[in-house]
Amino acid sequence: MTNPTSTTPPAETLAGRREWTALGVLMLPLLLVSMDVSVLYFAIPQISADLEPSGTQQLWIFDIYAFVLAGLLMTMGSLGDRIGRRKLLLFGAAAFGTASLLAAYANSAETLIAARALLGVGGATLMPSTMAIVRTMFTDPGQRAKAIGLWSAVMTGGVALGSVMSGVLVEHFWWGSVFLVNLPAMVLLLALGPFLLPESKNPEPGRFDLLSVPLSMAAVLPVIYGIKEIPSEGWNVRYVVSITVGLLFAALFVHRQRTVKSPLISPALFRGRGFAPGVVLNLVSSFGMMGSAYFTTQYLQSVLGKSSMAAALWSLVPTVLVGVAAPVAAQLVARGVHRAHVVAGGFTVAACGYALLALAGTDSLWLVLAGAGVLASGIVTVMSQMMDLALSTVPAANSGSAASLLETGAEFGGALGMAVLGSIGTAVYRHGVPADAPAAAHETLGGALAVAGQLPGEAGRALTTAVRVAFTDGMQAAAIAGAVVLLAAAVLAVATLRKVTVRETAAADGADAPDAAPEEKASV
Repeated sequence: MTNPTSTTPPAETLAGRREWTALGVLMLPLLLVSMDVSVLYFAIPQISADLEPSGTQQLWIFDIYAFVLAGLLMTMGSLGDRIGRRKLLLFGAAAFGTASLLAAYANSAETLIAARALLGVGGATLMPSTMAIVRTMFTDPGQRAKAIGLWSAVMTGGVALGSVMSGVLVEHFWWGSVFLVNLPAMVLLLALGPFLLPESKNPEPGRFDLLSVPLSMAAVLPVIYGIKEIPSEGWNVRYVVSITVGLLFAALFVHRQRTVKSPLISPALFRGRGFAPGVVLNLVSSFGMMGSAYFTTQYLQSVLGKSSMAAALWSLVPTVLVGVAAPVAAQLVARGVHRAHVVAGGFTVAACGYALLALAGTDSLWLVLAGAGVLASGIVTVMSQMMDLALSTVPAANSGSAASLLETGAEFGGALGMAVLGSIGTAVYRHGVPADAPAAAHETLGGALAVAGQLPGEAGRALTTAVRVAFTDGMQAAAIAGAVVLLAAAVLAVATLRKVTVRETAAADGADAPDAAPEEKASV
């Protein structure tokens, strides 16, 4: 059934049963895209033994998915505004399922990296579509805050569930099964989406700017590559050049958006006082979340020596604190506590979580779990508030590009956290491995434990102890760096959000909202 073209619904329109049911359907792709960020954590030992990746290849297996996704989100958000957000969502579901099948049967590290890159392409079509549809379906501020809170909970829960699912599947099947789990959910989305999800797009989007697509990718990938390599390899000229080239392309991309007639990301989005801080602070929160997850999951399995199943189950413990973080933050804001103080408090709590991780030794199960839980609860507090703030400052007509920019920041931050903190940890780890250890022991902890298992008696035990201590030292160093970043973000939150009022954010659907389209086409 098709509805006639109409104006964007007023802010006071209440969503009904159909919209809430559609929200449930939207959670499927969101859950899987977020799961794929962490789904390899407990599979890494098997992947290391089977595919024998180098230390750099192992980081790329982790990072390439988020890198590609971050680089293409702006492109896909703009494309969804043009061809239809539901149409792009369903296309992405098919692409994501196909890439999952390829990843499951990869027979080399290079093939797995390529498959993860293709998953990033598919994920980039899904994420902005889900958030844009949520923004257009829920125009009442209270309902929108609740829907975005659910969106945030599913996103965060997906990261946690991904690691648990990884542990359970690896315990009973081979590592490729962590990708095959995507297929049934994508088939279900393709079956239900056309009937339950509304279609919406900008009726006059302007010409699609093809040049901005490679510019956005060229801005992201060289910078991340250089930042990822410098902490572990030193200030090599090629890494400095890589970062410089990426920053140059970033400047060209920004210039292009400010001068081209139909940009991928309209500069007018930043007229809202809360939008830019929302994007930046959300990026930092993702940095903190994903940077810690890289270490804690390996710590449970490789340092404490727990099985994949046991490590997966233990990793659920920190989620107890996460479940109450976003509702408590929303209640504080509703009762008059300024959002700036709530966000700064969330960053401070998260920094305390990193401080606990910095105190961990090689046998500190409960300390690590407590640190992960405190960290995650602080981060979720920040994320839920920043996503609501950023989306509330833009009209529904701009939801695709706005959502893509918000998610680009989040994905970029998550990838950056894994790259920077992971590289710091790797550098400290390599420094702590005995100089006379086999070369494979200097690459990754998984490789070192595999080598130690092949050494006789005391030599194997000594190497196992040494590399576990070295990894824990690396985790401690990365935790200190993460705490410093989050404390700085707390100060930044107070400075940038203290003048943002509820009245300003509630005015996004008004007549003077930036670049508000006069009408949208909506159909079901």
